[in-house]
Amino acid sequence: MSKIEIDVVTAEFFDAFDNRGGKAADVARIRRLILPGGVIVKTGPEFTVYTVDEFLEPRQRLLTDGRLVEFSEWETSERTEIAGDIASRFGEYRKSGILDGEPFEGDGTKTIQFVRTSEGWRIAAFAWYDQP
Repeated sequence: MSKIEIDVVTAEFFDAFDNRGGKAADVARIRRLILPGGVIVKTGPEFTVYTVDEFLEPRQRLLTDGRLVEFSEWETSERTEIAGDIASRFGEYRKSGILDGEPFEGDGTKTIQFVRTSEGWRIAAFAWYDQP
């Protein structure tokens, strides 16, 4: 059951950024999925460590101001290891959308750390790497 619950949280995470077909992205949903004080890291040449609010605010703006439309991202493969009340997921993903009028596609890797809380599985931290 834990793996299914983690799959659901992961799918909700990816779906929160989806604004295809004029649907409003539900970025605020991330606050429910990530523990307060969760750590978010972007790797690569623009290495950045974010708090939950620092991560969400610019994405909310980007997904609602018309600059990024028809956006979605989705997992293409994953492996999840669970040990008691902790879990680690390592997954590949794809993304596509239209940014500033230009279509784009990309892919990358995310690692997500989960903990089981009294409310169910939540994200404690995640990091991602976008392929150049």
